[in-house]
Amino acid sequence: MPRLTLRFYRELNDFLPKPLQQRDFTRDFVVLGAVKNIIEAVGVPHTEVDLILVNGQSAAFDYHPEDGDRISVYPLFEALDISSITRLRPRPLRESRFVLDCHLGRLARYLRMLGFDCVFSGHCADQRLVEISVQQERILLTRDLDLLKRKALTHAYYVRAIRPLKQLAEVVHRLQLQNSFAPFSRCTVCNGTLTKVTREEVWSQIPPTSRRKFTEYCRCEGCGRVYWKGSHYKRMHRLIATVKGD
Repeated sequence: MPRLTLRFYRELNDFLPKPLQQRDFTRDFVVLGAVKNIIEAVGVPHTEVDLILVNGQSAAFDYHPEDGDRISVYPLFEALDISSITRLRPRPLRESRFVLDCHLGRLARYLRMLGFDCVFSGHCADQRLVEISVQQERILLTRDLDLLKRKALTHAYYVRAIRPLKQLAEVVHRLQLQNSFAPFSRCTVCNGTLTKVTREEVWSQIPPTSRRKFTEYCRCEGCGRVYWKGSHYKRMHRLIATVKGD
């Protein structure tokens, strides 16, 4: 029976049982198929992988290893200089456009607050999420491991954290988004872009107390919702600074 030695690095260990984490281990296979299938059989989604080395040489997902091969698997955004070898993707996945599954609504709102283009629906089938990710070149954010193993997916990330604010910090850190913020440029509700308007243009939509206190307003080009720098504005600025690490 063919046997392979495998080693997964950094956050890829999140998908492995503790006895297999942070070390070499061997695994027997009845048939040695493509290395992509071998990696996912161990439990690691292919969308989390950016580099595979077989006996020290870079390999694509469709490479078929042989008995006795050593396979080293590295995650997305690994701080490693691999400029001289072939990555699994011809361009980085650090696009600031996202589609999120139905469990990540609060995260979608936080990302929109930072200015990121996020598609979210509380009722979207898995296949449709995959289609949106592929057709619109959006990174799929999800907590569904089975969804991440869809063959068509190339831009996806498994969100580890449970609480929305921790999810936000995780996604910003792992996808290195700190320098891509455009705060308060998108509607947190519908994802539309915000445009500055005069107080007179939105007079009927502003509470009387706010009319007296504020002079600067923005309106969503999608749903028409009006935004102004109310009491929540300073709290949101502090949150943004914390997430960015300022």
